[in-house]
Amino acid sequence: MVEGTEEQKRVLADALTLAMASSLGCGADLVSLAIEDVKDAEWTAEVYGLDIRGRSATIYRMLVYGPED
Repeated sequence: MVEGTEEQKRVLADALTLAMASSLGCGADLVSLAIEDVKDAEWTAEVYGLDIRGRSATIYRMLVYGPED
């Protein structure tokens, strides 16, 4: 996540938890979620290269842009 406030992270975590529990048919108490801030200047090296390009087979919603855009 591009750096966000604690409130933004709580709102996002709550929304994702509800969506995951609903989609998977489980209780929200079974969902774990981590959010890691990434500075804009570090995103390409730390996220795009390793987590997006390097693990593209496990991504179900791919970016429509890249660091070249």
